[in-house]
Amino acid sequence: MSIPIRWGDMDAMGHLNNASYFRYLETARIDWMQSIGFAPDPGGEGMVIINAFCNFYQQIEYPGTVLLRMYASDPARTTFETWGTLARDDAPDVICAEGGATTIWLDFPKKKAMPLPDWLRAMVTP
Repeated sequence: MSIPIRWGDMDAMGHLNNASYFRYLETARIDWMQSIGFAPDPGGEGMVIINAFCNFYQQIEYPGTVLLRMYASDPARTTFETWGTLARDDAPDVICAEGGATTIWLDFPKKKAMPLPDWLRAMVTP
């Protein structure tokens, strides 16, 4: 997906603020969930991240557009990994940052982890 860099996403040094990287990765995760027909449902089951990281390699500056590629892999009993790369769309092969999250399948009302549904396990298994 492509995300336009907004002026307000910058920090005082004129670089993309660290929090913006996480926001962009979150946007990609939510868009992916919706693209596979799954919308978050606080009254049912769904995905929640339990750990997130981002490694920064090159600065991203305004103006421009970020090209974000997202992946899912490594299903376990209740978790799987989501991760993504961020590049500028005018230099798509230059990775500026990469980050990800361990994602757990949760019964929201019970606040308990549940086994990944078979349809999701099949989707994130290489």
